[in-house]
Amino acid sequence: MSIEGVGTAYGETSSYTSPKKELGKEDFLTLLVEQLKHQDPLNPMESAEFTAQLAQFSSLEQLFGMNENLAGIKEVLSNQDKENLLELIGKTVKVEDNTIAVEDGNAASGSYMLEEDAADVVISIYDSNGIEIRTLYPGRHAAGECDVVWDGKDSSGEMAEDGTYSFEITATNEAGNYVTANTYISGEVTGVTYKDGIPYLMIGDLLISTNNTIIEVTKTAAEETDTVAEDTETASAP
Repeated sequence: MSIEGVGTAYGETSSYTSPKKELGKEDFLTLLVEQLKHQDPLNPMESAEFTAQLAQFSSLEQLFGMNENLAGIKEVLSNQDKENLLELIGKTVKVEDNTIAVEDGNAASGSYMLEEDAADVVISIYDSNGIEIRTLYPGRHAAGECDVVWDGKDSSGEMAEDGTYSFEITATNEAGNYVTANTYISGEVTGVTYKDGIPYLMIGDLLISTNNTIIEVTKTAAEETDTVAEDTETASAP
């Protein structure tokens, strides 16, 4: 509904449009009851029309019920996701990603998986601005998993600053055709944090989005040692 103004100081008119309000099931029922109260007794609503309105009300009520159920399911799944992420703390995970962290002059190792034998492999290292700072030439590799071995230095031999870097794999076979190479990083999950409502796994100095695919979860070496020690103590107990 628009209301025209009587005018402004300059003789102009203004208009105001009232905000629209969504029709809820209570409003729908109220309108239906009012319609029944004010109908002409000598000319009542046709039964087909009345039945159709009742069907609309029933459908509306079912939709509201579905929305409430979906909201409950969403909350349950959200809580399950949080619990599952917390279970990863202290575990070693392998995640589809192509980042490498440099800390105190040490570069965390990434890895990649070749789908077939490659006659030539080239690894390009990029800084956070997307500038290539180093090119590695591992050469020939058989199909399977390979590690990215980087000493943390740039192309001039200087040690790269601490921070997050990325790597890219270019592999070709003997015929010169490109070979598919999937990139991964692995490490112990030390915590879970949230940024803009999105959960991230904390692996060293890296924050890995949980939108990335987790390929593998294993016990860390320390956890395996503790488990062996507990089993030994249990076995030797009288």
